[in-house]
Amino acid sequence: MQTAFLALRSVIYMTVFLLLFAGLALWARGFDRRLGVILPAAGALPGVVLAVAGALLVLACAGVFIWRGRGTPALFDAPRAFVAVGPYRYARNPMYLGGLLLLLGFGLWERSLSILLFAALLCPLTHLLVVFYEEPTLRKRFGTSYREYLEKVPRWLPRRPHERLP
Repeated sequence: MQTAFLALRSVIYMTVFLLLFAGLALWARGFDRRLGVILPAAGALPGVVLAVAGALLVLACAGVFIWRGRGTPALFDAPRAFVAVGPYRYARNPMYLGGLLLLLGFGLWERSLSILLFAALLCPLTHLLVVFYEEPTLRKRFGTSYREYLEKVPRWLPRRPHERLP
């Protein structure tokens, strides 16, 4: 029952998050006329591929948070147990990477330079959130296991793990 409740909360949070960023992306698309650039139609199919890959990565991360972390993807309802499995074995922030792929894919599908620029603007903002809020919070919460994880798993660019993770 608890897992079902976590899954329901995750679906609600992720839906709100998706609607918020979709709304912001569509708002950003309004700047395309000012920029005077329309991306080529050939980017639509790769955009769909990127968006689907990003969505699947986000869903995989949420599933790991629910079943292994006993929490949700929301910062205010984060996992109670440390998670270093699934996509989190390859990069420390795969959910953000998945969201970025989803947004980039949407920008290509919509042929919108403004959405791509919006995604580019989110990258440094997300990096600051991770470095100055999430990582210090997780260090305090999970202690040594998280510190070891920081040493073994890259923050952004995924790589195959060489060692057993905590």
